[in-house]
Amino acid sequence: MLAIPELAMPRSRKVTIVYIGRREVWTDYEEAKAYFLELMMTTEGEKHERAECVYIQLLHGLEECSDED
Repeated sequence: MLAIPELAMPRSRKVTIVYIGRREVWTDYEEAKAYFLELMMTTEGEKHERAECVYIQLLHGLEECSDED
């Protein structure tokens, strides 16, 4: 049986992320999650909040994530 995060994963491994006004297409969903988790853990202030916003959306399995609420 699949765990809940696996069920939430989109069928495509691609994800589009808008971070600090820059649109980027990632071809590996897990790599994007790892990057934004690390970014969130190593920054403070506004950058931390933006990275956290993207990371939470990635956890929910969205195919397009943005750093804006």
